[in-house]
Amino acid sequence: MGNLRVLGIRVALAWLLSMLAVASPAHEVQPAVADVEVGADAVTIQLRTALEPLIAGIDLSTIEDTNDSPLSDQNDALRRLSPEELRAATEEAWPAIAAQITLQAGEQPLTPVLETVDIPEVGDPEIRRDSILTLTAALPDGDAPVIFGWDSELGGLVVRQVADGESYDDFLTGGALSEPMPRTGVAEQSLGDVVVRYLISGFDHIIPKGLDHILFVLGLFFYALAWRPLLWQVTAFTAAHTVTLALATLGIVNIADDAMWIVEAIIAASIVYVAVENVLVARRGRVVAAAAAGGGTVRVEAVDAPTITPARIAVVFAFGLLHGLGFASVLSEFGLGEHFVASLIAFNVGVELGQLAVIAVALLLVWATFEVLGRRLHPESEGFRAISVVGSLLIGAVGLWWVIERTLLG
Repeated sequence: MGNLRVLGIRVALAWLLSMLAVASPAHEVQPAVADVEVGADAVTIQLRTALEPLIAGIDLSTIEDTNDSPLSDQNDALRRLSPEELRAATEEAWPAIAAQITLQAGEQPLTPVLETVDIPEVGDPEIRRDSILTLTAALPDGDAPVIFGWDSELGGLVVRQVADGESYDDFLTGGALSEPMPRTGVAEQSLGDVVVRYLISGFDHIIPKGLDHILFVLGLFFYALAWRPLLWQVTAFTAAHTVTLALATLGIVNIADDAMWIVEAIIAASIVYVAVENVLVARRGRVVAAAAAGGGTVRVEAVDAPTITPARIAVVFAFGLLHGLGFASVLSEFGLGEHFVASLIAFNVGVELGQLAVIAVALLLVWATFEVLGRRLHPESEGFRAISVVGSLLIGAVGLWWVIERTLLG
């Protein structure tokens, strides 16, 4: 058991250092949002994006955070520019940016003209600053539809078109292009395409982008290795965030952008709670012991796995409601278009597959550790409880740092 604990502590400490690095103030990469209006003779695009990484020339297809780019210093310097200074830098860099944009009517290329640039005042340089660009292009005669997109280096792109009470939305990655957007009505997507897109998007927002959700799910896993407690917890968490995801996406529950930090802070607190409770229950229950011959000391062989309680399920359900609001902020950007129910279900299934993948990987790593040490893994294993305590302490430490960061340092 000593070897197992030493190995677990070493791995855990290395993991903690990496998590704290991730938890530092970040310039998270988010997709740009393009609202496209196609008229009879012109197309107008309102593009909401962070201009700084585009001007700096950061390849957003390879990173999740601009701090990870070798050009991050240039990005930070641009964040400190006044709106007038950044507007001038945008106009200077526009020819290079425009060369990475695809805009065409049918097969005919169009040249996007930068009409206006709306840039917010300088705020916290550690927080992403979104600007709004208005682009226009004249359309040739005829009824050729408009196709829009940009190179993968500029990052993800949400394209939205609304006309005549209908809507089209698409999340483009890897340099993909939009569906043809007609001059009357909106672009059409098949149900299969919509399901696949939202399934992938849901999974993507757990792995790799949902680190806070990953840690919460790991907290559920470390509570007990037995399948019943894990099943009850995952079911409660899934049911809860499905409810708020649907309510928020329908507009019944709305959280203002400037209040989302409260939700994010409570999500971080939920990680701390489940981690602390895991540690507190680790030694509860019957202890099977045997007295060593002559010495009178006690050698612990195994402990009972914690049983799931209504209180634990209720707490997990309550926190799941808040996690659902976090997921809903993602869907509010993408929109759900005409296939509302299918989009919502597909996104939620993607989220669940991501959570199951987290649990599967965690179980595989624990099993591999026991195999290497020549020990048998079972729900009442003292070795698993040791790993559970160490893992929960690390998860709780990261969650606590996030609480501080999102409240006192935000």
